[in-house]
Amino acid sequence: MTDDPKKVVCIEDELEMIELVKLILGRSQFDVTGAVGGREGLAKIAEVKPDLVLLDLMMPEMDGWEVYQKMKASDEMRDIPVIVVTAKAQSIDRVLGLHIARVDDYINDGIRS
Repeated sequence: MTDDPKKVVCIEDELEMIELVKLILGRSQFDVTGAVGGREGLAKIAEVKPDLVLLDLMMPEMDGWEVYQKMKASDEMRDIPVIVVTAKAQSIDRVLGLHIARVDDYINDGIRS
């Protein structure tokens, strides 16, 4: 049995947020790979094959919902748990994320609100 650290891909459009997530989760022995934006995020998921994806919703070019849809349409990515991390905390977004899109969880980052 191995004690390899759990792999996390953090997809976010702000490098500072990625670094913060790496710092916090790294203290708990998670192996965090950052990706700036949705396209890079999908490439990192395919490369790293993480145990979990932390996904920002509000990104330019390819937003988090598009990344999520592409993940769930992919045989290789569909079973990876996704936690949406966003400054949008309105109840309608939570309902859409958790129930309609079947996101695994939803965290308000509380930093950019």
